[in-house]
Amino acid sequence: MSFGKLTSLPDNPRTTAIKVVAKANKLDLEEVDYNKAKESSEYLKVNPLNKIPSFEGSDGYILTEAMAIAIYVTSQNEKTTLLGKTKQDYASIVRWMSFANTEVLPAVGGWFRPIVGRDPYNKKNVEDSLAKAVKSMDVLEKHLLINTFLVGERMTLADLFTAGILGRAFQYYFDAKNKKAFPNLTRWHDTITNQDVWTASATKIEEPSEQLKNIAPKKDEPKKEKAPAAKKEQPKAAAKEEEEEEDKPAPKPKHPLESLPKPTLILDDWKRKYSNEETREVALPWFWENFNAEEYSLWTVDYKYNDELTMTFMTSNLIGGFFTRLEASRKYIFGCCSVYGETNNSIVKGAFVIRGQDSTPAFDVAPDWESYEFTKLDPSKPEDKEFVNDQWSWDKPLTVNGKTYDWADGKVFK
Repeated sequence: MSFGKLTSLPDNPRTTAIKVVAKANKLDLEEVDYNKAKESSEYLKVNPLNKIPSFEGSDGYILTEAMAIAIYVTSQNEKTTLLGKTKQDYASIVRWMSFANTEVLPAVGGWFRPIVGRDPYNKKNVEDSLAKAVKSMDVLEKHLLINTFLVGERMTLADLFTAGILGRAFQYYFDAKNKKAFPNLTRWHDTITNQDVWTASATKIEEPSEQLKNIAPKKDEPKKEKAPAAKKEQPKAAAKEEEEEEDKPAPKPKHPLESLPKPTLILDDWKRKYSNEETREVALPWFWENFNAEEYSLWTVDYKYNDELTMTFMTSNLIGGFFTRLEASRKYIFGCCSVYGETNNSIVKGAFVIRGQDSTPAFDVAPDWESYEFTKLDPSKPEDKEFVNDQWSWDKPLTVNGKTYDWADGKVFK
């Protein structure tokens, strides 16, 4: 008989321990993909904040919050030792679970998510998050210097839950060099993740060859002109063979914007600045100082069919697909496009800087470009300039026709 349903994402750090314990307790726990359930009216009744994980018992019992679900699932085995022997053991188990959930996980996420493209990249925020993650992991390192496990002399739910939370750290941060700096934490993690109860249901994490790092767009290097080679007289036989060769395929047509003269603002320089510096404090002032309205133009991008939009994550995927199809114009475009609002009440709007003064050559490389409306902006107008700043910063709601929409999600084309 099914014990219940667990809604989450595959290999989500907060649910690893839940699935491990469920299998150890021989509970039939159905896993529901959050991508298919989120923002539906049924799921919002279970989890009004539309987050994961969520548990729905076969008896109708509903529970949210990872720690609560993990403890509840573990407690189904009355003989379990995973919740400790004493009240102090139990309190210490909750303490380490809370520490992992509130101190370790947000810091690790704040570091790796922008680098892999899940969140907007801000160099200072990423560096600060990594520093917090290292500091919190050092707390674990020192504790494990004199302790084999987090609580007591045997493995508990605290170990399983914290090992799951550290999954992304061991996936992206702990290369061979960083493991040497955390020998006790590494030893403990290897011990927990090699237990039969763990390997029976948890995905094995491969050690990274090196710590995950942000890679800024490459700067185009000027091509070196080759010195003209001395002209050699070609043998007649070879010349005749060349004449008899089939005509070569016509060269690939160049992008229409390639014929424009070289600009004073190199777009890749701006893309690096945006990726590596504070957006409002450093990047945007640099952009306006170097922007040349004769070389580039600014455009508002509006989706024409906002009334057909439903779930915000699907709309975000729509933007991502549009960006993928703009690949041929990557050298000539930079911009951000965002979803504002909520399910069944959202709009898509963005701002782009493009090479030249006509939007068509830049955008018509995407087959679905006609689904969007492009309106030229005037950088000399303070309101247009501020609109661009807001669209590239993602820190303000948007007001359209007197109605205010909160920022929900966005993507950067760089």
